[in-house]
Amino acid sequence: MRTFQGDALILDVVDLHEKDRIVTLLTRERGKMRGVARGARAKYSRFAGQLQPLARVRVRWFEKEGRDLVRIAEVELERPAHRLQQELEGILLGSYLAEHLTEFVQEDEPGDLWFRLLDSTVEALLEGVYHDLAARYFEAWVLRLCGIFPPPTECPVCERPFSAEGAVLPAREEFLVCAECAVNMGGGLAVAGDVLEFLERIGCERLVQIAREPPSSDTLRRAERLAAQVRRRFLGRELRSYGVIQQMLPTLASGEE
Repeated sequence: MRTFQGDALILDVVDLHEKDRIVTLLTRERGKMRGVARGARAKYSRFAGQLQPLARVRVRWFEKEGRDLVRIAEVELERPAHRLQQELEGILLGSYLAEHLTEFVQEDEPGDLWFRLLDSTVEALLEGVYHDLAARYFEAWVLRLCGIFPPPTECPVCERPFSAEGAVLPAREEFLVCAECAVNMGGGLAVAGDVLEFLERIGCERLVQIAREPPSSDTLRRAERLAAQVRRRFLGRELRSYGVIQQMLPTLASGEE
């Protein structure tokens, strides 16, 4: 049995048996992994208060050859995320961010880029960046890191730069083309120029920088539709957390519980 330790972000925590919990972690060095925190549900557990979703922790764990789950020995809380979980909107957003990584990141895949993306997004949210902007930034970067998000600069068919009029996501493709080339491909989802500009900013500015001069709500909605289309085509389905958010939006907007 080998011992490891490193920085990690907690993606998910579920109960196991009467006293244990299974924890899904995103580590810098080892990427995504799952482990058992024995006794985590006990009244005086050493893990009490440490296993917060989206918290940044220092973790020590044991690995045994042939076993899918590691054994978590120690967790030290470095940055809590409980302020993000104090309201329904924050809980839903946290689940949405975490589900992206549980779906798109493979276990034992190098995790530094994924770690930095989630860590910086959570940090920005805790500093007050509003949820809608953070969600759009995060989902675009997840798709970009997977190599499936359409470059927002030029048409791959005719190689001409996109104009201010925007671009089109063809009905059966995962890349953007100009409006002229889209005619020969049967049309598709229109992507306005302001959305392309926003996507370019995502590629070269940090989230907190974009938050100083954020795009309009309409731009964010159109960027959301584009990301959702690309994501569904890649996965063959939609994220469960996204469906929950869409169902809850009217309730959140009206202030009802």
